[in-house]
Amino acid sequence: MCSSGTTGLPKGVMQTHTNLMVRYMHTLLNIPVIRQGYGLTEATLGVIMMAIGDTKHGSSGKVVTYMSCKVRDPDTGKSLGPGLVGELCFKGPMVMKGYYGNEEATRNSFTSDGWLLTGDLAYYDENQYFYVVDRLKELIKYKAFQVAPAELEAILLSNPKIKDVGVVGVPNEEAGELPLAFVVKNEGVDLTEKEVIDFVAERVSSQKRLRGGVIFVSAIPKNPSGKILRRELRKMLSSYKSKL
Repeated sequence: MCSSGTTGLPKGVMQTHTNLMVRYMHTLLNIPVIRQGYGLTEATLGVIMMAIGDTKHGSSGKVVTYMSCKVRDPDTGKSLGPGLVGELCFKGPMVMKGYYGNEEATRNSFTSDGWLLTGDLAYYDENQYFYVVDRLKELIKYKAFQVAPAELEAILLSNPKIKDVGVVGVPNEEAGELPLAFVVKNEGVDLTEKEVIDFVAERVSSQKRLRGGVIFVSAIPKNPSGKILRRELRKMLSSYKSKL
């Protein structure tokens, strides 16, 4: 069995007939199952796991036994219901007591009633399956709305002309931030900025549109584990603006 502990795996990764990596794992490494989950150091191990044999595309699974989880509005602290995105919080025997020798960090990591704040945005459905969306600090603040870059990236990656993508917020005096996409085109395809903007606009609500525009690049900066380095994208944006 292979466990994946990132955000929910895309549908294509979970379907063995469409993904070379999965076929390789099945046939050459004799790994029959890819099991999705979510965990963090502060909670010891995985605290959300998909049961063996269960599949829910995009979901990390359900909360493990003996642990409690809620989704909390980052601004009001109010617990949110199914389908609403907020910060993941945990309670239970697997949660740390605190950071050794760092009382301030410990205080900032818990609510007043003892819930561990993960800094991760997620939601759950009516059947208690959880879906990790993005990091709280990565949110794009457009007017009174919060836009998760990972949501827009997933939509853009469904376009067959797009090989890779990274989304950041562009500072704007009136709106706060505007979503902008760095896009890597698949080789040999024609793709314009307008096509990309329209592709997203047809699939999202108004506040999530790419009002900041599109910049075509040769590669998206990532760390060794494959996470997008948004700080590097922001540097690229500054460099791009200076050349205009």
